[in-house]
Amino acid sequence: MSSLPTFADVQAAARRLEGITLRTPLLENARVNAMLGGRLFIKAECLQRTGSFKLRGAYNFLSLMSQADRKKGVVGWSSGNHAQGLAEAARLMGMKATIVMPADAPALKLANTRASGAEIVLHDRVKESREEIGTAIARKTGATIVPPYDHPWILTGQGTAGLEIVEQAKALGVTLDAVAAPCSGGGLSTGIALAVKGLSPATSVHAGEPAGFDDLARSLKSGKKEKNDKLSGSICDALLAPTPGDITFPLAQKLLGPGLVVTDDEVLDAMELAFREFKLVVEPGGAVALAAALTGKLPVKGRTVAVVCSGGNVDHATFSRALSRRSA
Repeated sequence: MSSLPTFADVQAAARRLEGITLRTPLLENARVNAMLGGRLFIKAECLQRTGSFKLRGAYNFLSLMSQADRKKGVVGWSSGNHAQGLAEAARLMGMKATIVMPADAPALKLANTRASGAEIVLHDRVKESREEIGTAIARKTGATIVPPYDHPWILTGQGTAGLEIVEQAKALGVTLDAVAAPCSGGGLSTGIALAVKGLSPATSVHAGEPAGFDDLARSLKSGKKEKNDKLSGSICDALLAPTPGDITFPLAQKLLGPGLVVTDDEVLDAMELAFREFKLVVEPGGAVALAAALTGKLPVKGRTVAVVCSGGNVDHATFSRALSRRSA
């Protein structure tokens, strides 16, 4: 890659996505603000088509492919949200999609991916490499690999959510002190940082990660790419990438503030509050930035902060577990 993607690339992606993705709302709640002593806004990407932000990057990628490559189809790998976004983007563009998904992915994500017409190949996320499986399929069929995060076309598509956040805040007469987004491989957080810094340079941007899978936070501290010790073990199934991407990490070093790390219990509490106060269904991985704000790891007191709730594709059992953490 000769150069890193730019703010202009995010603006171009926004033009491609016009009329395809939803301009999801930026929500505020007076009781939550009073509790935190500041203003907290939620960018509700859980209300996006396919239930997460992932359609933004997938559609942007497919729209930049050549006609010849589109005819050969696409292949991707994902725990669920990129799978659904890619499957739906391919359906909208009349393309064949094959998705490699872990056998332990939430049933809802598997069902939704199939509903968009994609072919699913299951793998064991501990014993098998999804990248090797997907690459072999691409080699055999001629399909184009659409990576979940580490590609300029993907991350600039995701960054369009950041453009909306700043524009929506401005329409409310608000200048944001900080923005935070969930992070797995860093496509959403770095894309949003490109957008936010392009429109509001003084606003800090942060990535939220689950404890034990905070490879980006540790990488930003050490100055080199760090790896997680394990590949599974958090309820945040969407945020288990082993290490930052080759493109996302240099962008993160350039654009992101210190990482935010939250526990599974803090995530469950954030999911419960999102439902109770904002009437939102948020999956665990989608709630990490909100959890950081609610626990003070991302300070809200005396400030104006926006967090992305990036997805809402949660199974019934996990959501019930979150809601049961507060007695009626």
